[in-house]
Amino acid sequence: MNVTSAVTSRISCRAFLDTPVPKQTLVDILECAKRAPSGGNLQPWLVYALTGQPLADFLATIRSKQSLLPVGEGTEYNIYPPELHDPYRARRFKCGEDLYATINVPRSDRPARLRQFARNYEFFGAPVGLFFCIDRRMGQDQWADVGMFMQTVMLLARERGLHTCAQEAWAVWHKTIAEVLSLPPHVMLFSGMALGYMDESAPINSLRIERAVLEEFATLRGFES
Repeated sequence: MNVTSAVTSRISCRAFLDTPVPKQTLVDILECAKRAPSGGNLQPWLVYALTGQPLADFLATIRSKQSLLPVGEGTEYNIYPPELHDPYRARRFKCGEDLYATINVPRSDRPARLRQFARNYEFFGAPVGLFFCIDRRMGQDQWADVGMFMQTVMLLARERGLHTCAQEAWAVWHKTIAEVLSLPPHVMLFSGMALGYMDESAPINSLRIERAVLEEFATLRGFES
């Protein structure tokens, strides 16, 4: 698979098969992904991977807390700007509407929407859960580096026939995650990611999010027509 195919076939997969991912496959992905760019070659990313019994135990811990903390423990950072404005607000709204339409859940059915959102905290059934962390003393530029590393992981996963879903939603469980992973105080959770083989039969995986036309985000000057 070439890079263009990996980019165009990557989606946020929200239903996975329980087929195990071999350890060597993940090792190969991470070994290659470490070539992702970072300012000054800081390589400010840390990755924690769970599968098998450790993942099952972790998810059981989350389930046991959800009844007492239905919206989690709060986040250490804003996943979206508090006052999200257009066109970004409209894009996020349409993304949600299109997603729930694939599983025939109307906006009026709030319980069903919440049940689907709660699937985040099961890694959508993926056999591997990844957590991407960063030294909290780093700045926004280094957060961008972690994002580039995550994108590299996602594209390398596609090359190997795997799918992913990046999940900042895990930020609401940062305290429990820090405890389970034994994170030192100077390390903070940035994002989770589900990794595995896509359930091709799941309607929710038919979603393909629209992208803005080139003229909306790119300005080209000095080029010959």
